[in-house]
Order: sequence, then structure tokens, then C-alpha cells
Amino acid sequence: MTAPTETTSIKRPKDADAASPAKKVRKIIAKHGFCSLATVSPDGAPHVVGVNYKYVKGHLYFITFESSKKAQNIRSNPRVAIHIAVRQYPLHDLFGPPFSVQFSGSATILSPDDPEIVELLESGKLKSITGHGVLQQPGGCFLKVQPAHEIHTYGIGIPALTLIRDVSHGDRTVAVD
Repeated sequence: MTAPTETTSIKRPKDADAASPAKKVRKIIAKHGFCSLATVSPDGAPHVVGVNYKYVKGHLYFITFESSKKAQNIRSNPRVAIHIAVRQYPLHDLFGPPFSVQFSGSATILSPDDPEIVELLESGKLKSITGHGVLQQPGGCFLKVQPAHEIHTYGIGIPALTLIRDVSHGDRTVAVD
């Protein structure tokens, strides 16, 4: 494991600066829809699952069931970790590990009739995670994850030549307000 080579702190810009590391990371999170979600059981056992998500207004939303392991774990410990693999180049794996975004956060369990969820459902913003009749099944709930202030990346925003020369210098920490 390597230490981050660069830390960048940028407030959310009102006028879009396409080169902003924070904006780029938010755009990558919004563009993707699948991640690994890590939770911890009450006895400290880690649990990681691949799950679809939707990124809306700075939060990740997941649909699951009240009885799921992830919901049970979040009830006892709301701290979670997220990992999103990012493929940016066709021959990506030839010169190093996949690019990625990872961060910790705090999760909340919301019922399907929570006003926030109702509004997002009515506006169609959660359509990509609520297909296949999942809302009609009993015991459904939503997870809302608030990412931590610091988001860690690998490879994103690092010049390709730097990574080709030394893949251990691809880490970056981006502060997102």
C-alpha cells in the first residue's frame, strides 16, 4: 500500500472548472452505477458486496431489504466504505492496476415512504436502481450514503507517463466539500 502522493482541496465550484479534481471525481461517481459496499457486523466481521447505486445530490442511494446483511450491519454501525473501479483506457490492465475511487462514509436506512425517497422516486432519479419490481416486494428499504470529506483515488488525474514509470505514484486524495 502506498501513501497518497498529492492532496487537493477544492470547494464545489459554482462556475464549472472541468479540470478540477473534485469535480472530476464527482463526475466519475455519478457516471458509474456499480460499486463494492463494505459494512461491519456488530461483532466486527467485515462484509463486502457488489451493488448498484445511484448518485444524487452528493449522496449514493442503494435499494436493499431490511433483512439483508448490509442493512443489519448499518443498523448497528453506520460507517461504510465504498470502492468504484474505473476503466478509462482500452488496454488499461497492461500498464498497471485499474483506476479507482474509494471513500468511507456514513449510511442511513430510509423506508420507501420516507419523503426524501418519495420525491426521488417521483422525479425518476432512482429509476436505475428500482427496476425489476423490487419496490413491490415486502421489506424493501433504501440506503443513503454520505461520502466523507476526503475521497481517495488511484490513477485518476495522474499523467499516464507518471503511472507507466511507477504505478506506486498513482494515489491522490481529493477533498470534496
